[in-house]
Amino acid sequence: MPDMSASVSLAMTHLVTLAEFDKNKVTPGVLGFVVFAVMALAVWGLMKSMNRHMGRIDFKEAPDPVARPGAASGEAKAERG
Repeated sequence: MPDMSASVSLAMTHLVTLAEFDKNKVTPGVLGFVVFAVMALAVWGLMKSMNRHMGRIDFKEAPDPVARPGAASGEAKAERG
C-alpha cells in the first residue's frame, strides 16, 4: 500500500497549494479588461441601433372607423348613464 499513500500525499500537496493563494493578488488581468471592453462596445452599439429604430417608428394612432365623432368628448358616457 505505499503507492496509495504516495498518491494521497501528492493530492494533499496540490490541495494545500490551491488553498494558500493570496486573495489580494488575484486580478481580472488583461483578459478581463478585454472581455469587459467588448461587452461595453456591444451594448453601446445595440443602444445606438435601438435609438435609430425607435426614431423611425410612427406612433400616431389611426382613428377608430366605428366610433362616432362625438364619442371622444364624453357624449357616449352621458347617454349610457
